[in-house]
Parts: sequence; structure tokens; C-alpha cells
Amino acid sequence: MPEEQIYDIAVVGCGPAGLSAALNGQIRRKKVIILGSEFCSPKLHSSPKVDNYLGFGDITGEELRQKFLKHIESVGLSINRARVTGIYPGESGFTLQSQDVSYRARTVVLATGVSTVKPIDNEIELLGRGVSYCATCDGPLFEGKRVAVLAYNQEALDEANFLSEIAAEVTVIPLLKEENETNEVIQNPKIKVIEDVPKAITGENWATGVALEKQQLEVDGIFVIRDAILPDQLVSGLEVAPDGIKVNRDLATNIEGIFAAGDCTGQPYQLSKAVGEGQVAALNAVKYVDTKHGAS
Repeated sequence: MPEEQIYDIAVVGCGPAGLSAALNGQIRRKKVIILGSEFCSPKLHSSPKVDNYLGFGDITGEELRQKFLKHIESVGLSINRARVTGIYPGESGFTLQSQDVSYRARTVVLATGVSTVKPIDNEIELLGRGVSYCATCDGPLFEGKRVAVLAYNQEALDEANFLSEIAAEVTVIPLLKEENETNEVIQNPKIKVIEDVPKAITGENWATGVALEKQQLEVDGIFVIRDAILPDQLVSGLEVAPDGIKVNRDLATNIEGIFAAGDCTGQPYQLSKAVGEGQVAALNAVKYVDTKHGAS
């Protein structure tokens, strides 16, 4: 992808809301990119039967998921496997950062689903002060230093291997569901693995370590790598309520040019609502692009 390429709409998330948003943006002849960091819609995949989606009265969740994906493919869209770690406004739109790749878009639709992220104590307070969500982005800042990686997914293990070429000492706390997923890291002699549970980030103005259930780990930096990041940590200044991102009837957030759709906007957590909101968010994103940048 050329670095200077600018998309009209960047959709963050590849569940029903995100796919609906992408489809409707594409139909309106906008340049759309879908960024999805995980298996698209695991909740739908695991549903044995969907009873309340109009027109499909007897279908499994996986069958419906496959229909969604095939529809997306049929209009020329594909899903970019990229975990977005930050969204930053600029003069002509937004920059979306993902590991060592950045994407530019005139508008953004957040469709990140229900966040199951539960930050550990002091994580948010020290974000940017020794705590990072992207090793590829911030790893060079810790050259020759001691770092810890809280590894919640396979990507974290890849990031740990990358850090082992930069930092003096890398310690991984594996928090993946499958034990065999840690094999790659264990085979790297430059990485130390600690089987323990993190409880808090320690430090006042700067992170100085990780309080584990069984011990205290002293390090100079902590990388927390999960599939999802809290929406207000993705976008600085984004207004959120206890049940989701705050939006108006146009599904616009408080940040001009950013829309949100689906479960991330709150209850009800229903398929039809997610698909409908994806469409509404996309149509308003299209209107925003046409107003601000001129119709394509």
C-alpha cells in the first residue's frame, strides 16, 4: 500500500457493524479500508442458531457470518489484519497506527464491538509513561533497557521477539488461552518467561515494574498487547459512557469525522441493531466526506 494513499472511510472492526459500514461506503463509491485484528465476529460464529434476523429464520451464526464475508468479497473489499493501536487527527483526516504500518483516512467508523478489556491497576494512568500498546512503535525508546510484555495474544509473542533484538532484557508474562501458543517465545533464548498473573503497573510518574500475584518485576517499560484497546485509549478525547461510546442519531461521536456503530455504542447487543447502525454510520460518513472534501 503506498504510504501516501488516503482512504475516504477507515472501518475499525470486522463484525456485522463494521462489515455493514464498509459495504455501504463501498456502494456509495468511496475508497474504504477494513481493519480487523481478530477472527471476524467470534460471537456470531459461535451462535448455534439465529432466530431474529429478518429474512433468515433458520440459519446458524456461522452460516450467516460466511454470507456476510462473501458479500463483502463480492463488492471487492477485503479485511486487513491489523490491530489499530491509535487514531490521530490531522489536517486532512486521521492517521490510524497499527504496529509499523500507518493508514490515512478522511473519516473513521469505529465498530470495535463490546470491549472485554479490563486494564490492570495503574495501566491507563501510566500509558505513554513507560506503558505502551505497540512494541513496534515504541520499542526503540527502550533500547538497551529492561522491558516486560503482557502477552494476551499471538501478536504479543511476535512483538516480544522483535523487542529481544532491541532491549537488554525481555520478560514475557503469557496470558494466552492456549499454553502451546507460548512455544515460539520459550524457544527464544533472549526471552525470559514468567508464568504469573499481573495485578498492577507500579510507579508514580513513570512505570517502574509490574506487580505480579507471586512476585514484583522491576523493568523500565511495559508493553500490554491485547486484541482490543479501549475506545477512549484509541482516540484521545473520545467521549464514552459506562455502556459504550457516546453518539448522536447520526452515530457521530464528539470528535468530528469519527462515527461509531454496533455493540461499541451500547445495548441492545443485537445483530440487526449492529447491521443497521453500520449502515447509518457509513451513510453519514459518506455525507461528511462529500461535504468536507467534495463528492467523488
